[in-house]
Amino acid sequence: MTARIFRGREELAAVAPDDRGLAYGDGVFETMRVHRGEVPWWDAHWRRLALGASRLQIALPPARQAREVARALFDDAGDGVLKLLLSRGAGGRGYAPPAESVPTWILSRHPLPRPARGGVSLHWCDVRLAVQPALAGIKHCNRLEQVLARAECDRAGADEGLLRDADGYVVSATAANLFVLSGDRWLTPPVDRCGVAGTCRAALLAPLSARETSLAKEDVERADAVFLCNAVRGILPVARLGARRWPVHPGVAAAQASLARLHPGFRLDAPALDDLNT
Repeated sequence: MTARIFRGREELAAVAPDDRGLAYGDGVFETMRVHRGEVPWWDAHWRRLALGASRLQIALPPARQAREVARALFDDAGDGVLKLLLSRGAGGRGYAPPAESVPTWILSRHPLPRPARGGVSLHWCDVRLAVQPALAGIKHCNRLEQVLARAECDRAGADEGLLRDADGYVVSATAANLFVLSGDRWLTPPVDRCGVAGTCRAALLAPLSARETSLAKEDVERADAVFLCNAVRGILPVARLGARRWPVHPGVAAAQASLARLHPGFRLDAPALDDLNT
C-alpha cells in the first residue's frame, strides 16, 4: 500500500493520535476501481463522499488537490484500487465534535483483488444491521457490524455473508449490494434505513430496470438468480446459499455485459474478482 495523508491542504507524515476517525469512526470513505491510471466513476464517488460529509458536517478535501494526488498515486497508468478516507480531524477526548476542526484525508493505492473462479458462496449472518436513517446510504467509517459479520463468514467457510436488519429484512452483503432475479425482474433492497448505497448498485438500477423493494430471507432463497456487486469487484454471481444452489444464469451474464458498458475496468475480457475483503 502507498498512502498520502493531508490535514486540509497540508501534507502530513502521519495521522494525529487524537484523530476522531481513529477514535470514533468519525468520517467517511470511498473505495474506487482504477483503470489505466484513471477512476472512471470518480464523479459518482465524489458525490457520495459529499453526501456523507454533509450528513456528518465535515468539510470536503480540496477537490482539485484530491484529484491531482489520486493521479499521482497512479502515475504509471496502472490498474488498482484507490481509497479515499475523510475524517473530522484531530480533536480532544469525548464525543462532542470540536467547534472548529480541519479534516484529515488520506488517499491510498492498493492492488486489485484476485481473479474469481466460479460463483461465490454465501452465509446468512447472525449479526444484524442496526436501523439508523441518519447514517443510511453513506459509507461512514464505523464498520464494526461488517467486521463481526465478516469474521462470522470466515468461520462458516463462506465467501461472503448476507446481512439483515433488526426486523429481519435483507439489506446487503458485508461489502457489496445485493440483486435477486424474480421471474424477469431484478430486485434490490432499499438502503434508506441502513446499509450503503453503492455506486455500482446505483449505476445498474436503470440498465437492469431494477426495482427497490423489501426482501425477506425466503425471497432471496427462492430467487431465480442472485448476484452481489460493488465498485471494485463489479458483479459477483452467487452459486450457493446454504442448501440452495444456482447454476449460471443468462440474466447475470446480461447484467455483467451492461456493467462492462458503464465501466472499462469491468469489460468482459478484464480480470474478474473474488477477494471479498476490500
